[in-house]
Formats: sequence, structure tokens, C-alpha cells
Amino acid sequence: MTTTQRTGIRRELEAALKGAAGASLRSSVDWRSINWKQANRNVRRLQRRIVQAQQQNKKRKVRALQFILTRSYSAHCLAVRRVTENSGRRTAGVDGQKLDTPQQKAQAVVNLSTEDYQVQPLKRVFIPKRNGKLRPLGIPTMHDRAHQALHLLALDPIAETTADPNSYGFRKGRSVADAIEQCCNVLSRSDSAQWILEGDIQSCFDHAC
Repeated sequence: MTTTQRTGIRRELEAALKGAAGASLRSSVDWRSINWKQANRNVRRLQRRIVQAQQQNKKRKVRALQFILTRSYSAHCLAVRRVTENSGRRTAGVDGQKLDTPQQKAQAVVNLSTEDYQVQPLKRVFIPKRNGKLRPLGIPTMHDRAHQALHLLALDPIAETTADPNSYGFRKGRSVADAIEQCCNVLSRSDSAQWILEGDIQSCFDHAC
């Protein structure tokens, strides 16, 4: 890493630290006035730089950029928006909060900037399965989900850059149709494999530690 690159990263870190300190002092955030297009652009720009640094094997720069992203006001807004607009937004955790109003969402953005964050216990619920058994689920609070969404913004570029190109489960922009197409492409060759192995771990997530 050159001196110029180190200086650039140091300045970005200093700016991120100042931004984090400033964000923690925000007394109010106007949820309705957030520029979502600009927020998306800011986050995507940092994610692209993370991908480039990962491809160049610049691990220190990757960590520095991830540090900046997780302290970005734009990323905080997008993280809260994600968990308050998805299908699980009506399911509260142990604290009973759902973040229904713009004021609650704005406060959640402010809370993401605090340094004294403590994870709350999971809310345990049981969902009936087709075989008559119950599937245990752990439901985080909305604030914990927002923290997860925030760090996902920083981890996703690395996962997508280093993941197997032929894995399709829980991947952005990929579907079952893509997996079927790849299977057709591979198995239609004259030298294709003669056997396909299908495996499943029984009740994997019910007993995973």
C-alpha cells in the first residue's frame, strides 16, 4: 500500500469517526425528507470500493471501508428502511416495538449511531410444520434487526465477491431458475457427471448452536 493510499484511508477513517460522533448527537431526523436516491448512491459507492479492494486483496482497506460504511448516515437510514418495510415489520421482538411511525423510524436511525448498543434476547415462537411438529423461531427486536441489516451492507460485497459462482441459495439476483439453467448446461454435455447427490440435514436450524 502506498503512502498516498494510506493517507486516503486515514482521512476516510477520521471522517467516519467524526460522522459517527455527529450522528450520535442528532436530536432529530426527518424521516420523510431523507433523500433515498442519494443514500443508495452513497452506499453503493462504498460497496463498489469494498469489492475492488477485496479483488485486489487489500484487506486493511476492506476493513477501513467497512468501518466507514457501518458508520455512514446513509447506511443507517437504509438499514432501518429495510427492516421496517419488509414482510416481518409487523412482528415485534421481546420489547414489543414495531417502529410503525416516521418518528420511531427516525429515532431508530439515531439509535444505530450509539456506541453503547446491547443486543436484546430473542423472542421464542413456535410455528406448526406440515408433519405436525413445531418449528422454533427466534425473533430479534426491530433495533437488533436494523443492526443486522446495517452490517449486512458491509459484509454482502465480500460474500458476493468470494462465494462460489455456482451457489444460488440466499443470493441477491439469483433464483431457482438460475440453478436449473446451470444444471441443464452442465448435465447436457457428453462428459457430464452420471450421478447427482442430493443432501439435507434434518432439523438443521432447529438444533444448530
